[in-house]
Amino acid sequence: MLIIAGSTGMTGAAALAAASCLRSGAGLVTLGIPESLNSILEAKLTSAMTHPFPDTGRGTFAYEAKDAILKLAKAFDIIAIGPGLGREEKTICLVLELLAEFDKPLVIDADALYAIAQDITVLAKIKNEAILSPHPGEMSRLTGKDTAQIQKERLEAAVGFARKHKVILVLKGYETVVTDGAKYYINPTGNPGMASAGSGDVLTGAIAAFLAQGLSAFDAAELGVYIHGLAGDLAAEEKGQISLIAEDILDKLPQATMRISQP
Repeated sequence: MLIIAGSTGMTGAAALAAASCLRSGAGLVTLGIPESLNSILEAKLTSAMTHPFPDTGRGTFAYEAKDAILKLAKAFDIIAIGPGLGREEKTICLVLELLAEFDKPLVIDADALYAIAQDITVLAKIKNEAILSPHPGEMSRLTGKDTAQIQKERLEAAVGFARKHKVILVLKGYETVVTDGAKYYINPTGNPGMASAGSGDVLTGAIAAFLAQGLSAFDAAELGVYIHGLAGDLAAEEKGQISLIAEDILDKLPQATMRISQP
C-alpha cells in the first residue's frame, strides 16, 4: 500500500492516513513524502515506512519527483493520494500527470481532488478503478455547482458525477453517499463531531486498506465509510461530539472493526 501525501504544515494529514490504513488491516504501508519532511514523519509513525521524494525546498512535492514515484508505485497494488499534499503549481502538475500514468487502483482525496478540479479531463485518463472522496466543498469545485445545491441534491449529484466520470464517488457529510453511478449506498453511521480536521484523512486510510485486502472498489468504500462512522460514534460516546478529534476516530477503528466482525 503506497500513500502519496504530506507537505509543510500538513504532516498530520499524511500520518493520520497512514496510521488509519494500518489500523484498518493493511499489513504493509509506505508513505511517500517530500524529502525535507522525512524526519518529521519518521518521528510521528512507527509501523509505517516512509520514502522521501524530491521536494521544492518548501516542503512540497517537486514535479521532478514524478519518475521516482512511478518507479516505486510499480511495487504496490493500491495507491492513495492527496492528504496534505498542498496546492503549489508544481505539485498540482505532478498530481495530474501521476493520475494519468498510475495503473493501479486509486483512492483520491483532499488536495489531489483540488488538482483534478483544475483539469477534470484527467479522470478520463485514469487506467484503473478510482475512488474519489470529496466533502461538499470539494464536490462543488469538481462540478462547478454551488455547495448549497450539492447539499440539497446529494444523491443526485453523487450518482450523476460517478456515472459521467466512471468512478466510485464518496460524497462525505451527513449520510455519506457511496455510488458507482448505478447502485448507491447511504451510510447510517457517524455524527456531527466528526466534522473536524483530519477526519477525512482517517477515512482515506480506511478505504485504501479495505481495497488492499481484495474488496471491490465499491465495497471498500462502503465498508470504509461505515466503520469510520462507527468509530466516530464510539469515540463520541466516550468524549462527546464537541471534543471529538481525528485521533479519537483513529483510536476506535479496532473496536469498530471488532464490533462488525462479531456474529
